[in-house]
Amino acid sequence: MRPVSPFRPLPPSFYRRPAEAVARGLLGRYLVRDLEGERLVLRLVETEAYLGGPDRASHAWDGRRTPRNESLYLAGGYAYVYFIYGMHFCLNAVTGEAGIGSAVLLRAGEPVEGEEQMVANRAWKRSPRPGDLAGGPGKLCQALRIDRAFDGTLLDRGPLRITAGDPVPEEAVAAGPRIGVDYAGEAAAWPLRFAVRGNRHVSKPWPVAP
Repeated sequence: MRPVSPFRPLPPSFYRRPAEAVARGLLGRYLVRDLEGERLVLRLVETEAYLGGPDRASHAWDGRRTPRNESLYLAGGYAYVYFIYGMHFCLNAVTGEAGIGSAVLLRAGEPVEGEEQMVANRAWKRSPRPGDLAGGPGKLCQALRIDRAFDGTLLDRGPLRITAGDPVPEEAVAAGPRIGVDYAGEAAAWPLRFAVRGNRHVSKPWPVAP
């Protein structure tokens, strides 16, 4: 049996599952960006699941639907990109069936290919320390030059896609509460943030013991 190429795109069926399962499953996968003739690759090392209507931290909480979050209600396998704080883009992989509004926020990546171009995209003139380059959702999007133009696009084709990569075994996964959702009541404590245990490229702070 031929091994699966790490650059083979994940199919839509991978995403049409509960957000929590997809968030765990995305660890170790490759986020690939074709940019100006170069392939940039980040290995995903941190994700957060957002469960849609029942989740106060979700943009789809209580069925909220606006032009800004319309792609969040597509079927699993599409990108949902939003702009936050007037300065950062954040990339999500939509999960589940159409109309649910669940998704996984891609929080951090470890550079695999094209690090020099990623540094240039971040407008740096020095080599980054681990976690500086793409250790946070805004940093990740800046490193790969991702913006709202990718909102609503499929993640199994085109210049931005997620591929098979190098999956992470269950024992190497850490879990804990999501970041920046203190307003979400009891949902703020749900353990829906996942990371590769001990990876230096995970965003900080990380509240779970190694």
